[in-house]
Amino acid sequence: MPPLTLTLIAAPGELSPADVAAVADALAGLGATPGRPRPLCERTACDLDFGGLAADQADAAARRALGARPVDVVVQPSAGRRKRLLVADMESTVIENEMLDELADFLGLRAEVAEITRRAMNDELDFTAALEARVALLKGLDATVLDRAAERIRIMPGAVELVATMRANGAYCALVSGGFRHFTGPIRERLGFDRDIANELVIEGGRLAGTVRHPVVTRETKLGTLIAIAAELALPLAATLAVGDGANDLPMIEAAGLGVAFHAKPAVAARARVRIEHCDLTALLYAQGYREDEIRRP
Repeated sequence: MPPLTLTLIAAPGELSPADVAAVADALAGLGATPGRPRPLCERTACDLDFGGLAADQADAAARRALGARPVDVVVQPSAGRRKRLLVADMESTVIENEMLDELADFLGLRAEVAEITRRAMNDELDFTAALEARVALLKGLDATVLDRAAERIRIMPGAVELVATMRANGAYCALVSGGFRHFTGPIRERLGFDRDIANELVIEGGRLAGTVRHPVVTRETKLGTLIAIAAELALPLAATLAVGDGANDLPMIEAAGLGVAFHAKPAVAARARVRIEHCDLTALLYAQGYREDEIRRP
């Protein structure tokens, strides 16, 4: 069994020595041989190397030991933790918004569209059908509303640091969204992603036509993008990181070397090997073993 590393990550200042000790004791209690705790950020993130225990057993033991403590747990092979390719979902991952919901707000339809969004992202509805149904509700909306909606975008805490730090260390970063190029393009430029892939809204006579240009970006597109870019860069999938929150992100999350469900919908969190439920996107840097002094902050 190869050496494994368990990383504990909390909000700044919220990881206590007692949390770390409880997890180390839990691992030892199951026959593991945990090493000395290795802080990545004081009272925020810490690595525990160990052997003699399977990753899923260690993950379960750590979560039991922590109980209700708001601490995220990541268990993975110690070797190759720093990934060379990042493929990220955009909405509710790199940004806090769902942009179709924002557009619907201009028509007084936010609640109706948000419910469809929630069900689609929780794998309760077909993604393409749900996308087309929501876009159809926007028919006739003045296209200038796209720019007004873009002004509402809120960058997810930690997103700037994630992209800047990974790129500074030689990683390629791609933004792949089931949303729209009108929003992914500016986010790509603002955060420094190398590439963005998303859907295109059809505009006719300065107004939204209520349709989206095909082919639609689906879960298969996201998985295919991860595989294709890894091949372009001559990287094994073990060297990739994929992150998202919705059902259409699951295939790439499951295929990546480090696949992360970030504040994900229940159906997604239930299937992902790694879940970040409490912390921001800097958790993905600590999970790769980056120390606080290595993180590029604005």
